[in-house]
Amino acid sequence: MARAPLSLTSKPPTPLPSFTPLRHQRPPLTTVRVGAATVTTTSMPDHHPSLEITGGGVDRFLPAFKNLHLPYKPYPIAGWNCHIETLFAAFFRTFPEVRYRRECLRTKDDGTIALDWVCGDHKSLPADSPILILLPGLTGGSQDSYVKHLLVKARSKGWRVVVFNSRGCGDSPVTSTQLQSACFTADTCHVIDHVSSRYPKANIYAAGWSLGGNILVNYLGREYNHCPLSGAVSLCNPFNLVIADENLRKGFNNIYDAALRGGLCKIFSKHAALFEDIEDEYNVQVGLNPKTVREYDEAITRVSLGFKSVDEYYSNSCSCHVIQHVRIPLLCIQVTNSMANFCLIESDRKSFRIMLKIDSFMVFLQAANDPVAPIEGTPRDDIKVSG
Repeated sequence: MARAPLSLTSKPPTPLPSFTPLRHQRPPLTTVRVGAATVTTTSMPDHHPSLEITGGGVDRFLPAFKNLHLPYKPYPIAGWNCHIETLFAAFFRTFPEVRYRRECLRTKDDGTIALDWVCGDHKSLPADSPILILLPGLTGGSQDSYVKHLLVKARSKGWRVVVFNSRGCGDSPVTSTQLQSACFTADTCHVIDHVSSRYPKANIYAAGWSLGGNILVNYLGREYNHCPLSGAVSLCNPFNLVIADENLRKGFNNIYDAALRGGLCKIFSKHAALFEDIEDEYNVQVGLNPKTVREYDEAITRVSLGFKSVDEYYSNSCSCHVIQHVRIPLLCIQVTNSMANFCLIESDRKSFRIMLKIDSFMVFLQAANDPVAPIEGTPRDDIKVSG
C-alpha cells in the first residue's frame, strides 16, 4: 500500500528547543581569505589554510585534532585526482577479515532488517562499551571494504560495532516491497531503539556513508526530541538529492551512476517477484534494466514511498532540509583532494567525551569537487544560522 509523501519543506509543528548558553567566554571570531574561500577562525593554534572554519565551538574542537596544521599529502599518483583515487580504492582496497553474527528484526510493515554484529563481542566487551552503528551507502552492506576498515579501527579502540544493512542490502532477506531509500527513517528508529534497549548502559553513536549518511541526518533532524544517540558522523552525504542526481549524470560521473545502477539491479532482480502482482505503479521491467539510478528510482523507489514522481521523492529526501534541527553532536565529512571547509555548531548537549573528549557541537567538513556528494548540495546557510 503506497503511503502519502512526507513534506520536509517546513519546520516541525512544535517549537525547537533553544541552544544551551555556554558558561565561558569564547575568543572572538576572525574571518580571513584563503584563495576564493572565506575562512573564519579563532585565536586557537594554527591549522592548515586549506581548512575553512566557521561557527561556534572552534576553541573546543581544534585541540582534539593534533595534525590539522600539516599539509595534505596525497597518495602518489592515485591521490592527485578524485576519480583516479576512487577507482584505485575500488580495485585495490584490502578486505579485513571480520566474522559476523546476524540478527534479523521484523518491522511493523512485515519488512526485515539485518544487523551484523562482530562474533564474540557480546562476551568479550563490557556491557557499557561504547557502541557504533554503521550505515553503509547505496546498496552497501557489512561485507564492503570501507565498512570493514572502519569497523576494525573502532574495535581496536574497544568499541562494540554493529552494521545496519538496509532492506535488501548485505544479502539481507526481503519480505516486503520496501527497499533502501533516502527518506525512509522508520527502520533507523527501529534499529537504534533496539540497540538502546539491548545495551542500556552504553553510549551509542552512528556513522553513515553517502546515502546512509543522508538517512542518518534525516533521522537526527526528524527525531531530535527522541534521539538517544550520543553523537553521529555523516560521511560524503549528498544532502541535496536533486543536485546530486543532476551531478551524477554529468561527464565522468556517469561511471559512478552505472556502478550504483548495477548494484540496485542486482538486489532488485533477486526479489522482483514480490513486485509483479502488486496493483501499484511499479515498473518491474524498467527496475530490472534501468539506464540510470534515476530511472530505477522512478520505476521502483518512489512508488514504494507513495511519491508521484522521482523528483518529488528526491526533493522530499534531502537531509539539508532538516539538518538545522539536529540536537546531538554531529560531524559531517565530505572527502576529496581539494579545499576543505569546517563549520562548527554547538548543540544543546554537553558531553561528547568518548569520541573526541570535547563539548557538544556540530562539525562540518566540506571539500570542493566530490563527484557523488557535490559541494552545491551542502546546506551551508542552515549550518551557519544554527551556529
